[in-house]
Amino acid sequence: QVQLVESGGGLVQAGGSLRLSCAVSGITFSATAMAWYRQAPGKQRELVAVIGFSSTTNYADSVKGRFTISRDNAKNTVYLQMNSLKPEDTAVYYCNRIPLITWGQGTQVTVSS
Repeated sequence: QVQLVESGGGLVQAGGSLRLSCAVSGITFSATAMAWYRQAPGKQRELVAVIGFSSTTNYADSVKGRFTISRDNAKNTVYLQMNSLKPEDTAVYYCNRIPLITWGQGTQVTVSS
């Protein structure tokens, strides 16, 4: 059974940092590209960052230079280090495989100004 469990969200002031984690089970993690998405209130879910199975990365322009995606294949976990957070980063953050599978519950990130 495929399972994605996100954690690490919270409330932070603008300029602060958070590190999100996503524990993955039920797939061959080391051979799978993974991604982080986010959905702000009233907006569509958007792609934030991607990491390939060889650890190549790509980022949305809005987070480039501030966010870093990484993976630990030994722990079947993908991370999102978020620095210099802005109020517009406020959203529920989700991880998923590429191609998409079932969504997890997400983790709420709230950035206060």
